[in-house]
Order: sequence, then structure tokens, then C-alpha cells
Amino acid sequence: MIHKDLVTLKQITAPILDDIKIFQQEFENALKSEVRLINSISKYMVRNRGKNIRPILTILSARLCGEPTLNSYRAAAMMELLHIATLIHDDVVDDATLRRGKPSINKVWKNKISVLMGDFILSKALINMIGIRDFDALEKISNTAEKLSAGEILQIEKSITKSMTEDVYFDMINQKTASLIATSCELGAITTTKKDQDRSATFKYGDNLGMAFQIKDDLFDLLGKESDTGKNSGTDVKKNMMTLPLIFSYANMTRLENRQLKKLMGLKNKTRKNLIDIRGMVSVAGGFDYARKKLDDFSNNALDAIAIYPNSPVKQSLSDLVAFNAYRVK
Repeated sequence: MIHKDLVTLKQITAPILDDIKIFQQEFENALKSEVRLINSISKYMVRNRGKNIRPILTILSARLCGEPTLNSYRAAAMMELLHIATLIHDDVVDDATLRRGKPSINKVWKNKISVLMGDFILSKALINMIGIRDFDALEKISNTAEKLSAGEILQIEKSITKSMTEDVYFDMINQKTASLIATSCELGAITTTKKDQDRSATFKYGDNLGMAFQIKDDLFDLLGKESDTGKNSGTDVKKNMMTLPLIFSYANMTRLENRQLKKLMGLKNKTRKNLIDIRGMVSVAGGFDYARKKLDDFSNNALDAIAIYPNSPVKQSLSDLVAFNAYRVK
């Protein structure tokens, strides 16, 4: 079971501090450019980077299976580049003004440069992928890149056609969020032992953690405050995107409540009061409780996936990351 005595990310990364320094070098080398504006934007991005969860997962998974190789650090850098490129493009699509409490790149440099910067980082990921020269790793990374875009487009399509079901939702978040986290983990195994058992265990761990990660973000979207999350709150709700608490609520409301919620969700410019009303209706319908239960299920599945490994500081860090996600406040 996931535990509540939370450890910090600093404690989680303690067993791999030297590895993170090597990754950091690979990552910064991968971003270098002859163009001064690109370097300025890169510096801004690096300063305002997030928790590095994906590269941390690649390195921890590599250590769980064996000894990291140069390819492990390169793969970790690729995952972070892919992640950042999709975030930049997401912020443009969402008209986001905040990212981790600071103005988003599209807010500072406008959409045109943001899209081009996202493309630049994507191309850097492709160039650096070639340096890995490992067909299994290349296949995994390129399939993941395709899933990321497909998942985002599926979400937009379903919000337009109003046809999001729970099954489609899980398929969508598996593509747009879990695929990157699962691949980050599996690359740890691919770049060390290549054993099928290691690949399968790390993939399952990452896949389930990724699902739990997105459900947690969905809860933030409805419940979080901007000051806590460091990004625009209620973005998905404001754009009428269907998330798990809403999907469950619609399916478990009276026809009248359903109509009321649809009316609120359909409003173009939702006020703070509208968002509070939506939150109240979802809460009464059990949408938040259901999402939290699913978050726990996926979290426990992630822990089960690595149960085959002997206890070690690295395995402990992977377990702690599951709890860290379940109880994080941003």
C-alpha cells in the first residue's frame, strides 16, 4: 500500500545524485545552439524546469536493473527534451500564461517563437536519439513521440464531439501522459540489461505511475489553486475538457443535475463562482472520491510491478515516488 509519511524529492534522488549530474550535462549539451535567442529561451527553460521526474525514473530504473550506461543518461535527456517540447506546444494550444509559477514561454516570446522552439527541441531529441544507436531504444522513443501527439488530439476531438467515456479517457491519458513515463522507465532496462523481465517490470511500473500522475493532475485542475500548482488552474474545465471526476459525475447524476452541470461546463467564460459550483456538484456526485480511488489502484499496481526486486535504496526511491505523486500538492 502507498504510505503517507512523505519523503521529499531530495531524499528520493539521494541514491542517484552523481547520475543526475551526468544526465544534466547530457541534457544541457543537447540544447546548445548557434542561435542566441534559442540559448536565451533554453536558459529560461532550464531555470524554470520542473522536478525532472522522467529522467529520474530512467536513472532509477537503470539502477534497479543493473549499472547505467552512457546510453542511460542520453535516453534520460531524450525523455526530458520530448517532455519539454510537448509542454511548450501544450501551453500554446491552451493559451496558458503560467508554467511552474512563472510566465510561460508563449507569454514571454509569443506563440510563433514558442511553436518554433518546441519544434527545435523536438529536432534536438531526434538528433540525439541517433547517438544512442540502439534499435530497441529508438523504436520505443519514436513510438512514444507519436502517442504523445495522438493522445492530445484524441482529447481535443472528444471534447468537441462530447463523446468522452471512461474507457476512452483511460486510453487518452495512457497515450498523452503514461506513455512517456512508462518509456522513461523501460529505457532504464533497455540501456542496461535488456532482459524481458526487467523491461516488462519497469514498463508496468511506469505505465501505472503515469496513469496515477495524470489523474492527480486532473484533480488539481478542479481542486488546485494557481498559487499551489504554479500553472493556470481550471484550464481543462474552462476549455470543457472531460476529466475523470467529471466523467464519473455525469454518469452518476440525476437528469436535472446532469443538465445543470452541462450548462455550467458549456459556459464560454467561466467565472470563479462557476468553477466553485462545478466543484460542488462533482463533489456531491462522488467524482473526486472515485478519481482518488482510481489513483490509489494505479499507484498500488505500480508498486506490485517492482515487487520482484530485492529491497534496496533505489527500489525504495521508486516506491517513494509513487507516494510522492499521490500526495503532492503541485
